Amino acid sequence: MPGEIIDRPNPEAKASHIPDDILALSAQFEKKSLPENDLASIKAFRRAASYIAAAMIFLKDNVLLEKDLSFDDVRPRLLGHWGTCPGLILVYAHLNYLIRKHDLNMIYVVGPGHGAPAILASLWLEGSMGKFLPQYSTNKSGLHELITKFSTPGGPPSHINAETPGAIHEGGELGYALAVSFGAVMDKPDLIVTCVVGDGEAETGPTATAWHGYKYIDPAESGAVIPIVHVNGFKISERTIYGCMDDKELTALFTGYGYKPRFVEDLEDIDTDMANSLDWAVSEIRKIQKAAREGNPIMKPQWPVLIMRTPKGWGCPKKVDGEIVEGSFHAHQVPLMKAKSDPQHLKDLQKWLQSYGPEELFEDGKPVKSILDIIPEKDEKKMGQVKETYDPYIGIDVPDWMPLAVDKGTEESSMQRCGELLDKAIQTNPKTLRIFSPDELESNKLKATLNHTGRNFQWDQFSNAKGGRVIEILSEHTCQGFLQGYTLTGRVGLFPSYEAFLGIIHTMMVQYAKFGKMAQEATWRGPVGSLNYIETSTWTRQEHNGFSHQNPSFIGAVLNLKPNAARVYLPPDANCFLSTLAHCLRSKNYVNLMVGSKQPSPVFLSPKEADAHCRAGASVWEFASTDKGLNPDVVLVGIGAELTFEVVKAAELLQDIAPELRVRVVNVTDLMVLETEGIHPHSLTNQDFDSLFTSDRAVHFSYHGYGTELKGLLFARPGTERITIEGYREEGSTTTPFDMMLVNHVSRYHVMEYALRGGAKVNEKIRARLVPLLADVKHRIEKTRQYIYNEGKDPEGTYDLKMLNGSGGGGVMYEG
Repeated sequence: MPGEIIDRPNPEAKASHIPDDILALSAQFEKKSLPENDLASIKAFRRAASYIAAAMIFLKDNVLLEKDLSFDDVRPRLLGHWGTCPGLILVYAHLNYLIRKHDLNMIYVVGPGHGAPAILASLWLEGSMGKFLPQYSTNKSGLHELITKFSTPGGPPSHINAETPGAIHEGGELGYALAVSFGAVMDKPDLIVTCVVGDGEAETGPTATAWHGYKYIDPAESGAVIPIVHVNGFKISERTIYGCMDDKELTALFTGYGYKPRFVEDLEDIDTDMANSLDWAVSEIRKIQKAAREGNPIMKPQWPVLIMRTPKGWGCPKKVDGEIVEGSFHAHQVPLMKAKSDPQHLKDLQKWLQSYGPEELFEDGKPVKSILDIIPEKDEKKMGQVKETYDPYIGIDVPDWMPLAVDKGTEESSMQRCGELLDKAIQTNPKTLRIFSPDELESNKLKATLNHTGRNFQWDQFSNAKGGRVIEILSEHTCQGFLQGYTLTGRVGLFPSYEAFLGIIHTMMVQYAKFGKMAQEATWRGPVGSLNYIETSTWTRQEHNGFSHQNPSFIGAVLNLKPNAARVYLPPDANCFLSTLAHCLRSKNYVNLMVGSKQPSPVFLSPKEADAHCRAGASVWEFASTDKGLNPDVVLVGIGAELTFEVVKAAELLQDIAPELRVRVVNVTDLMVLETEGIHPHSLTNQDFDSLFTSDRAVHFSYHGYGTELKGLLFARPGTERITIEGYREEGSTTTPFDMMLVNHVSRYHVMEYALRGGAKVNEKIRARLVPLLADVKHRIEKTRQYIYNEGKDPEGTYDLKMLNGSGGGGVMYEG
C-alpha cells in the first residue's frame, strides 16, 4: 500500500532510545505471520477504503477514474479530514478480520470523529450503508452517490454522527469516546468496544480521566474495551503531547493507569503487527474475564491498550508546493487544497488516487471478492449492523411509586423518598439500570439506593466483584460519558449532581442531544432511554457552601435544546418528585432535568393530587388561594420547591395583613408548559394558559432559575406586560437560607410586595392602603435582615406554615 514505509513523524520516539532496563513492549511479543490470502484481503480492504475516503474529499464525478481527472471532476468546496483516515481504516480492516476469526460481538467507537470518510468507506464496503440508506448500496451507483454527496447538502456530514451506521458517539467534540465506550460495555458481558483515541483527543481533560474507566468495570458482569491510542504526531497545526513522548514514557503512563501497553509501529509490516496485537488484546481480555467469571477475580488486572504509531495522512503526497504533507499537520484536513484550480495539484491528486489501484479493487463499481473475504459473513456481526447500535432499547420496569408516597401536611426530603424508589427500581432491574454520580450520592440524600446494592469500584477491596449498580467518580465528564454509552446501547441511567456543577458537562449533553435529534430523523434507528439528571443541592440550600455553589445555569442549557428533547421539571414536594422520577425513568429520547430539594420540606399535595398535578404540569393550589382561587386580584406563581414555599407563605401572610386581597396561587412543576403555544409538545394553549393565570390580572412568577430564561418562555404569550418575574440574581454568599431568599428578591416579603402592587391595580381597597402596606412589608425585610446579621441564624418560626392542615413546619426545611 502506498506510504507503508516512511520515517516516523517523531524519530526520537524509536524504541532504540530506551534504556536496557525498560524495553519497548512491542519487542516482547511474538509475531505470527498471517495466511497469505488473509493478508492480501486485509491489504485490499485498506486500499479500497482509503481510495473511497480520499475520493469523498475531492471528487464530484469520475469517481472510479475511468478517465483522466479534470477540474470539472473536483468539488467546488473541498471538505473533510484526511489525516486520521488511514489509521482508522487500518483498524477497521483488522477488526473485521478479528470478528470473523473469533466470532466477536464488537462496536467501533471513533474518537477522531472527523475521520468520517474512513468509516463511511468501510461501512460501504461491508454493505451497512446500503442496508440502512439504500441510495448508498454496494454497487456503482451507490458508490457514486457516497463519494459525490459527502459533505454536501443532504449527504453524509464530515463527522461521525447518528446518521452513521454503527455509531454510538457524536464525533463533533473531542474527549468523550473512551468514557462512552466503557458505558456501552457495562452489563454486556459478550460485547467488546474498540475505541480509537486520537493523540489530539488524548490531550483533553475528559479523556485523561476516562482512562480510569476500567476501575469501574466488573469483568464478571460486563464486556471490555480495547483502547487504541492513534499517535500520528499532530493536531490541526501543532505537535501532540503524545507524539512527543517516547515508548518508555508512554509505557510508564499507561502502566500507571492500570493497562498493559503494546505498540503497533512496524511500518514495514503493519498488518502483521496489528493482527498480532489485536489477537493479544482479546486473549488478555479473556484471561481477565475467565478468572472473574469463575469466581477468582484478579485484583487490579492490567487491561490491554494498543499504541499505534502511523504517519499523519499516511499515503497522501509527501510534499505539496515544497511543504512536507504526509507525516505533518498539513495532512490534517485536505492535502491538496488547490485541486480545483492548480494543474499540479490536480496531477498530484490523480497520481495519489491511482496509487491505490482502483481498477484492481472494483468490478463494475462493486468490491472484489478478496475484499469481502475478511468482512463478517453474518450481518449482525458487521460493525455497522450490531443491534446494540441502532435498535437497542431494553428499558426498565419502573415500580409503582404510590406505596412510597407520604401524607399531605407532613415534611419529607424529596431525595430521600426518591432514593427509596430507586432502591426498588434497582432490585427490579438488576442489569439494566445504573446510577452515575460524581461522589455526591449520600450528600444528596440518596443513600437508600445502596440498601440492596453497592458501589462498583473494582480497585477497592471492599467493592471489588460485588456487582454494584452505583458508580461514583469525581469527574462529571466521565459520569456523562458512562451515562451516554449505557443509554445509547439500550439501558437506563441516572445522573444525580450538585446543581452548580452540572454545567461542567453542558457541551457533552448538547452533543448527545444533537446525536439524539439526528437519530430520531434516521428512520432506521430505534428509541433509546432518556438522559436523566437529578439536580439537587441547589443554590437555595447552598448558603453554607457559599457563592461558588450557587448556579442554576444548567436549566438554561436544557431549555435551549430542541423542543422534542428538552424536559425540565421542578417538583415542589416529595410526592411530586416521586411521580416525576417514575415518569422520567420510563421515558424515551428525552433529556430530563429534575430540580429539587434534598432537605425535609412540606408535602403540599396528597399522592393522588400530586399525580394529577404532574400530569397537568401546572395547577391552581386551592388550599393556598383565596376562595379556592376564584376571581383573583393577583396570581402568584411558584416554580421550584423553596420558592414555592415562599409563595405559599406570602399568601398566608397576606391573609393577615390584607384579607381583602384575593390571591390565586399556582405551582408549575413542568417548566415546558409555559413555552409558547405550539412550540413544545407540553405547551399550554393560550386558552389553557389564561385559565391558570387569567387573561387580565397581574401575575408574579417566583422562579428557581435565571429570570431571563422564564422571560424567553413567556415572551410570545398575550398580555405579558402584566407579568413580573424574580429568579436567581447571582447574589449569594455564606449566609443563612432565608437571607438567600432576601438577597435574590424571592422571599415571601418580596412576593407580598409584588402581590400588593399587582392587586392594587384592580382592588380599590388595596389601592387605598397600598403605601402603608408596602411600608409594613419593607419593615419586615429590614427587621429580618437585621436579626440574621446580628444572630447569625434565621428567626424562629420562619418555616412554619399554617395552611397545611393548620400545622406548622418542623423548621428544618432550610437546613444547610
